[in-house]
Amino acid sequence: MKNIFREKLKANEPIIATRINSTWPVVAEVVGATGKYDYIEFLGEYAPYNQYDLENIARACELHGMSSIMKVDYANRDYVAQKALAAGIQGILFTDHTQAKEVEETLKMVKPATPQAKGHLGYVNRRWYKNEGFANQMTYADEISQCVIGFMVEKAEAVKNIEEICQVPGVDFIQFGPADFSMNSGFNHKENLEKVREVEAKVIQTALKYGVSPRVELNSAKEAERYIQMGVKHFALGSELRIEKVYWNTEGDELHSMLDKG
Repeated sequence: MKNIFREKLKANEPIIATRINSTWPVVAEVVGATGKYDYIEFLGEYAPYNQYDLENIARACELHGMSSIMKVDYANRDYVAQKALAAGIQGILFTDHTQAKEVEETLKMVKPATPQAKGHLGYVNRRWYKNEGFANQMTYADEISQCVIGFMVEKAEAVKNIEEICQVPGVDFIQFGPADFSMNSGFNHKENLEKVREVEAKVIQTALKYGVSPRVELNSAKEAERYIQMGVKHFALGSELRIEKVYWNTEGDELHSMLDKG
């Protein structure tokens, strides 16, 4: 299974993802059947799951020629990230890091323990074999090295340190988190939209300056225009729970209105 996400990053091509909360692999298959998405992000920071779920999500994505990544909690990030990679997930999005040194230490936990990579991750007897027989150790190390690693920039201190973070070798993409940044700065997002947009632009420009892919979350395709003008090519379009919530609210209101009139 090729890592489509990695290949598109290398080629500097546009990348479109979407985010899911469900561990039911059919949801991943529905996304894959559209043929419009390069990878799925499983929101493990928010959703319940077990290790069997991670394998099933990875399989569903493989079936449809998509990559898969997982967003993980900060507290147990090393353990969960290693298990996700062992399950066949092809990338990790880490949260809540604030300093370059912290990013460097986390990267070591998901890089192979070879003289070249200088990581801590050993030879894992899990889905890397993918029914092809026992791969040798350096092939496994090479596959692990191809996994895509991203970091959320969502704390005020992380924004201050964005130059240093983007210069850490192994950071493939970053994403600004406006809601967390606002809370961490002591204000509500909607009350300071212009300030948040200025900070977001700074984060995006810094990432592009250092050759790191800035990813932007969108609720609709029309939101992409200003980011495309800034040079962004990497988007996460929609989130499973929000899509459902918007549909149920919008269509529910309309149906109630029709019934009230009747």
